[in-house]
Amino acid sequence: MPQLNPSPWLSMMLIAWLALSLIIQPKLLSFTSTNPPSHKTPTPSKTTPWTWPWT
Repeated sequence: MPQLNPSPWLSMMLIAWLALSLIIQPKLLSFTSTNPPSHKTPTPSKTTPWTWPWT
């Protein structure tokens, strides 16, 4: 039964996992976001009630 033989796919899975965790992930995590979150306190907006013309 060839699906029980780990030799054809185990090495490729380990190489892909190592490439992802050692090479690709640090490169992706080093990017800075173009729009960093600001720490400003939100100002409450002043709302006026709607005046209905028929009341």
